[in-house]
Amino acid sequence: MIFERAARREFAQVAVGVFVALFAILVSTQLIRLLNDAAGGRLAPEAVVALLGFAALNYLPTLLSISLFMAILLPLSRAYKDSEMVVWFSSGLSLVAWVRPVLRFALPLVVTIALLSLFLSPWAQGKSVEYRQKLDARSDASQVSPGAFQEVSSGERVVFVEKASGDAGFVRNVFVTTVMEGRLGVVMAETGRQETLANGDRFLMLRNGYRYEVEPGSPELRMMEFEQYGVRIHDAEVRAADRSPRHMSTWELLQGDSARERGELLWRLGVPASALLLAVLAIPLAFVNPRAGRSFNMLLAIVIFTLYSNLLSISQAWVARELVPFALAMPAPHLFMGLVLAILFHRRLVVFAFWQRRAG
Repeated sequence: MIFERAARREFAQVAVGVFVALFAILVSTQLIRLLNDAAGGRLAPEAVVALLGFAALNYLPTLLSISLFMAILLPLSRAYKDSEMVVWFSSGLSLVAWVRPVLRFALPLVVTIALLSLFLSPWAQGKSVEYRQKLDARSDASQVSPGAFQEVSSGERVVFVEKASGDAGFVRNVFVTTVMEGRLGVVMAETGRQETLANGDRFLMLRNGYRYEVEPGSPELRMMEFEQYGVRIHDAEVRAADRSPRHMSTWELLQGDSARERGELLWRLGVPASALLLAVLAIPLAFVNPRAGRSFNMLLAIVIFTLYSNLLSISQAWVARELVPFALAMPAPHLFMGLVLAILFHRRLVVFAFWQRRAG
């Protein structure tokens, strides 16, 4: 029907606009956080883009769910505000007639949300954790950024490099402080270069500099001038990947039997189910009195969306803590919101009956 095509076109336009706005906000906030970590030396600058991409993939199911909800809610609210729904009801059409175009628009997005929630988002979270662990296990030399003081070797060494030459591993104006057996050592050198010995040990070979050594609380000071001085580069041990249920694949969760794994599975299955129910819930929630403002229905929609999300989170937490069986907690939030949906539709159908009597 013509009205279905027009409705789906308007739904799509609103969905794109809402998603772009939300995605821009998400990327901006995540980018600020990652850049702050990079500026503070807690994150390598070259890792910002990769971690930003992983974070964006992780939040995509939530962004799409909100976009779908608003894509139905806003156009229908506008139809009420512009008195288009008055004509709709007066012509004998029911509010239930909106269910079909809404479902035809929502189902492809719900399938996409399900794929993201069950497969892509867990993969992105796992890769993000794995990438951070690899960054933490980098060698001392690779963690040094020119122009910044950097703690390496678990805080036992602080390295400052004024600038890096075009040659790989070659740096100028190096400052290194170390703490060994209670003694503080300070090394300053004109140049440095990473070298690997025949046995595989790696050193930062410093040239033309001085080493000062002092014991805190003692007036004794040792000074040594050198032409070449080697600082051994330690590689941190690569830790095993975090096996949190949030980072496990859906197939692993299905095979697992722990409470935390079942709780995570409940959340992943609940995200697409809630997106579908919210899309249908937006139909009765869009009601607006043309003579009044549209603030109340928007406030009610926000409350219901927040309530639904919190119900899913509470169900997940209760299953993870073995307070509620998975078979009971899984359908409970959706059944409750289904009851809310039935009540709202019943109230709006009463309004529809009123318009039918008025038109007659």
